Order: sequence, then structure tokens, then C-alpha cells
Amino acid sequence: MNNINDYKIRKTKPGDVLALHDIYLKTWLDTYPNKEFNITTEDIIFKYESRLKPEIIKERENKIAQIGENELMLVVEKDSKLVGLCNTIKKENNNEIQAIYILPEYQRLGLGAALWKEAQKIFNPEKETVVHVASYNEKAINFYKKLGFQSTGKITFSEFSKMRNGAAIPELEMIIKKQPG
Repeated sequence: MNNINDYKIRKTKPGDVLALHDIYLKTWLDTYPNKEFNITTEDIIFKYESRLKPEIIKERENKIAQIGENELMLVVEKDSKLVGLCNTIKKENNNEIQAIYILPEYQRLGLGAALWKEAQKIFNPEKETVVHVASYNEKAINFYKKLGFQSTGKITFSEFSKMRNGAAIPELEMIIKKQPG
């Protein structure tokens, strides 16, 4: 039914901003609401609705247009519909996956692994690769473990993960020492 060859991975373009917004919103709503940490659906919707202001959309389009050689933003599409994304950056001390998000109805098809494979092309294989995952997101933790990542046990809170109610998503640091062949 869904063949990986039916999907295309390409670099993100400025005109993708609204489709990217849709992917972020839908995946966050599917993944992050959590009573224990007071992460509410309403706060997630508020967070993403505020990103639909024209000036913020323009700012995001400009950021995509000015991506440097140490950053890579990818999308995966099927029949011209964006269904996933991957943002990575090669830093001085390490490689970092900032995001791999696949729309819920397209998960478990190998698209995240395909994005990871493509993203590795900009990474320095001599440096570790870091990703931060919601500490309660077992699906993502298991996904990254399958790619070879291991938990460091370190929990952090990023500014981006803060909600308007003051709650923040606890992020588990995972690393891979050296990229697999």
C-alpha cells in the first residue's frame, strides 16, 4: 500500500512554511500533551497559532532561504503533500538533530529513518550526534535507539518547549558516538 519509493526527500523551500507548520502542529498534538507535566492541548494550539502571524511566517521563510552549509532542513513528500520533516545542524563540537517529525498517519513506514540517512550526509562522522527527545515520548526514544542512539540520562528544558502556562517539556538527551556505516 505505502511504498517508501512513493515518497520524495528534498531540501526545504521557503514556500513550505505553512505545510511545515501543519506537520509541527499535528505531531505535537499527537505526541506532547501530558497531564503529569501539565502540557495541555490548548497550550500547544496557542503556541502554534501564534506562529501564524504574517511577520513570523515571513521570518521563517527568510530563515529557510538563508540556510548555511552547516544546516540541513529536509522534507518528505508524497504526491506534493509534505508528510514529514527533519532539521539538523553541524556544530563545532557535535552534530545535532533538532527535529524529525512525521505526520501520525505516515509513521512506521521508514520515513524517519530515510530522513536520518539523508541528514547524516552533512554530519562530521568523527563527532557525536545529539538529539533531545521528550522524556515521556517512548515512541521517539525507541526510534532513536533503533538508529543507534543511547540515553545519557540527562534531562533538560529548552526555551522552545515552554508553554504559556509555564510548564515545559522535559527533554532526554540521547547521543550516538559515531554514525553507523
